[in-house]
Amino acid sequence: MLTFVGLGLWDERSITVEGQDALRSADSVFAEFYTSRLMGTSVPEFEAYHDVSVEVRDRAGVEQNPAPILDASEADDAVFLTAGDTMISTTHVDLRLRAHDRGIETQVIHGTTAEAAAASLTGLQNYRFGKATTLPFPYAHGGDTVPGSVCDVLDDNRERGLHTLVYLDIKQERGEYMTADVAADLLAEGYEDCLGVAVCRAGSPEPVVAADRLSVLAERDFGDPLQLLVVPGDLHHIEADALRELGGAPDELTDPV
Repeated sequence: MLTFVGLGLWDERSITVEGQDALRSADSVFAEFYTSRLMGTSVPEFEAYHDVSVEVRDRAGVEQNPAPILDASEADDAVFLTAGDTMISTTHVDLRLRAHDRGIETQVIHGTTAEAAAASLTGLQNYRFGKATTLPFPYAHGGDTVPGSVCDVLDDNRERGLHTLVYLDIKQERGEYMTADVAADLLAEGYEDCLGVAVCRAGSPEPVVAADRLSVLAERDFGDPLQLLVVPGDLHHIEADALRELGGAPDELTDPV
């Protein structure tokens, strides 16, 4: 059996009770933290809290050489851990299909996601979000501004009045995490200086939500990662009230449609 367990958003306690049960009954525990990670804990702290030993795999060890994970799953019960939800954003469908090819039973135990947290913390309605996008570091795509693909997603969503969730680039191997101020500066210069909402350290005891013009957000220091950005579309009056009350948005930027 191979059980995929989402760990939630912040620390060793963010896992669900169901996920914790699966973790503690497993014979082998694997994890990857190259797509995202729990910023409120470390692997040793996680292992000590749950009384387990975790083998952390790099990208190649999951995508190119998954044999140790599959071998362990074929012989006994193995768990594969990721931050957030294991099949949302940090998707590992390929690994699950490889397991099925070998006749290995699988199951998924979900954890909460940054997408859900962005709607919950900002007051923006979940069903009014369109396609999400990821803003890369300029050096990562060989340019010095915002990729056209990101602008296309923003334009398409805004034309339909929808909000855009902008995931911010992570280079785990380099210890680099894009912050909301950097993202806001890139978008203000390379896309449009419109209303943006920074969502920082979702899932932590003290998350931060700040709504303002992107050029204004670019001047702020939002502290430690992980962070993301939302570019709102048309606002319902309750959403406008929420951004003003919960994110400090100026009145002139939050007129409801």
